[in-house]
Amino acid sequence: MTAPLVGLTTYLEPAKWGAWDMPAALVPEWYVELFRAGGVEVLLLPPGVDATALERLDGLAMAGGADLDSSLYGQTPHEMADLPRTSRDASELALYRHARELGMPVLGICRGLQVMAIAHGGSLVQHLPDVSDLVHRERPGTFSNHEATFAVGSVLASVYGPEPVVVNSSHHQCVDAPGDLVVTGLAADSTIEACEDPDSEFCIGIQWHPEHPDRREVDLPLVTAFAEAASRYRAAR
Repeated sequence: MTAPLVGLTTYLEPAKWGAWDMPAALVPEWYVELFRAGGVEVLLLPPGVDATALERLDGLAMAGGADLDSSLYGQTPHEMADLPRTSRDASELALYRHARELGMPVLGICRGLQVMAIAHGGSLVQHLPDVSDLVHRERPGTFSNHEATFAVGSVLASVYGPEPVVVNSSHHQCVDAPGDLVVTGLAADSTIEACEDPDSEFCIGIQWHPEHPDRREVDLPLVTAFAEAASRYRAAR
């Protein structure tokens, strides 16, 4: 049986390669390596792609990246917030909402979890150091380790077990209110580390970064579970 084909969202950022210096739709190769290792093939979905493209796919994965525009949840931007990536925000919200209409499996990573929360009527903490002493990111481009605990009965608890798990963080924003998602993972400071949609077989957002090569072994079971859900979705549609 061929691997399920999942759409993976991309960044839209200034980039340089060879003689070129221009905006580019891109994603770190780590993501592609992670999903292939877990039995998933990916089709890159740049900002602006028509959400109906999902109708030819078996699942949706949303990558990390820059902060979402705070106007999406009715707040003014924090002084430490990134410049808005409005086209990416609009595209990923549309993709996620259509994925939910289709009932397809979804895995949101870092920013992807935050997209999910906003789509479900939630909001974000715009700068974690304002509300917590736990280090979630020492500085941009670095990762910090801390524990997360998953709710009994959640999909994540079935993957990782009931004991606390060390996860890696590289974010200064997080979910504040999850809307009608269910919080299924917390850090020691009560920061929301994961949410799930209880109306879906597999619709999970996580705040950490399983794509990092150092996480490959411990997080591969999560991607495998995503692949299995995508295969079941493909067989049923």
